Amino acid sequence: MKHQRDRLKQYQKKIQAILSQEHVIAVDALKAGNKTRALTALRRRQYQEGLLQKTDGQLEVLENLVSSVEFALIEKDVMFGLKQGNEVLKQIHTEMDIESVHKLMSDTAEAIQYQQEIGEALMSTMTAEEEESVQNELAELQAQALPAIPEVQRVELPTVPVSEPMVATDVDREIEKTPAARGEVALEA
Repeated sequence: MKHQRDRLKQYQKKIQAILSQEHVIAVDALKAGNKTRALTALRRRQYQEGLLQKTDGQLEVLENLVSSVEFALIEKDVMFGLKQGNEVLKQIHTEMDIESVHKLMSDTAEAIQYQQEIGEALMSTMTAEEEESVQNELAELQAQALPAIPEVQRVELPTVPVSEPMVATDVDREIEKTPAARGEVALEA
């Protein structure tokens, strides 16, 4: 199909060349005063334009067909991938059936229960003093394992202003320029 598409494109190029050639022949015939030859060249040109339009339609149909075939091939590949994935899942499910999962969960629960029984047995054989001793030893180990955190001194920070700062206006600036505002006071002699 792609080969046919390429052949149609070559045919279109050939028709384009003929169209240009017929136009040149018609112009030359008119310049020479041969109206019938110019008319014949224009008729052949019109016929070639019709062929070009038909070729364009055929090319479009062929390109749609090529696209459809390519998409169908992609769909086929997707279906093949899904089929393989389904087979792998079936194989995994045969290796791991529900009964073995329930047995594994039961064994795990039994192991947890056994560990709890051991912990309770150890706790029941220890006296309160022994338990306190174990707890103290644990606290000492934690103190040795964890680095000591230095105490931080509390620093008083300034408070944040609540209102917007005031902007000096032109009047305030004029007042600041006066000698009294600058602390310059004239004393009587």
